[in-house]
Amino acid sequence: MGYYTSIQDWIAFPDPLANPYYPFGDAYNLPYDISLKLWNIVGGAIAWLIDLLFPGNAVSEWLVCDMTANFFALVIFMLIVFMVVFIAVLVVLWEERKVLGRAMDRRGTMVGMMGFLQCVADGFKTFMKDNIYSKRVDGMTYWWTLSLIIGTSVLIACMVPLSDRWFVVDYECGLLIVMGLFALAPFFILVSGWSQNNKYSLIGGLRAAEMMISYEIPMLIIIATVALQAGTLNINGIVEAQYGTLPYFIPQAVGFVTFFICAIAESERAPFDLAEAESELVEGWQTEYAGMKWGLIMLADYLRGFCACGMIVILFLGGWNLPGVHLTEWESWLPVPELTFLLKGFLVFFIMVIIRCATPRVRTDTILNLGWKVFLPLAILNLVIVVTYKAGGIF
Repeated sequence: MGYYTSIQDWIAFPDPLANPYYPFGDAYNLPYDISLKLWNIVGGAIAWLIDLLFPGNAVSEWLVCDMTANFFALVIFMLIVFMVVFIAVLVVLWEERKVLGRAMDRRGTMVGMMGFLQCVADGFKTFMKDNIYSKRVDGMTYWWTLSLIIGTSVLIACMVPLSDRWFVVDYECGLLIVMGLFALAPFFILVSGWSQNNKYSLIGGLRAAEMMISYEIPMLIIIATVALQAGTLNINGIVEAQYGTLPYFIPQAVGFVTFFICAIAESERAPFDLAEAESELVEGWQTEYAGMKWGLIMLADYLRGFCACGMIVILFLGGWNLPGVHLTEWESWLPVPELTFLLKGFLVFFIMVIIRCATPRVRTDTILNLGWKVFLPLAILNLVIVVTYKAGGIF
């Protein structure tokens, strides 16, 4: 590079798709582009400073080569995606607290900016609590199921794309991958409830497993129905199929309502929170998880709730597009499609909170009867309706 070269010679902003190690094929990825430019600034500045001290060294050139830039860009990329999802989860948590407060004729959380910092304060509070657990638990399953529940929840939430340019993976069967990871939770929760050597935890785990299984089958049938109407299991393809036509919540009104209620149950949200049922089972399957472990489980619950809202937006509300506006063609650094998707998700979550305010907790037998005797037939009816549409050439 030469001695005392300008810092501008070390910092460049090439086209990310021109990098031979670019991991997303021909598809443009906005968070990766941002990450690559951030590393070009940071890595280029570091390389320039090292070159000032040791002119012509190999480390400076290594810091700005394509392979190194791609590696650190992927690290920053993962951090950016997680930060956006984490902030979105904090927003839905704040949204629930404020809406519940108004529904109960009180102001709700008031710490910080309109009460938003209460979520941060609670996180610090749980982090400072002692790591207490019983010596009678089955150590391996107790810790591994906790890690897997939290890890899969984070993975699922990060895999939900915010737009056609904000994604982690773009598989042709991406919808099935997301729902497959979603379906792992009943097994983990059941084993976790058993591992705690606590009757309340075991009953809570059994309740959670039987409830989730009974509601996953209608959800999978409805997902297959949406894929049938769209002609693809690719998430971008499903969103694109709803542009220029009616969003799928209109022709599939039965499926939309069924999927919405099943998503509430799958997220263990009220009125389907019988697995926790603090008035009956202390804290259900989470009873023996204290301190930060409990805080991370609650975070995982809201991550799954955010994922459920995202899937509803993708399947039935047109994803990141608006009626008559094709935001997938938005070529700008402004995150308009991504904000559109998030606002739709916050609206769906608002309806979930209203349902929590308006309905009491459902009994175990009622939950199972609803899943197997009501929502499963409704999912099949929705499938028949869509097959009729396709056979008649309507959609």
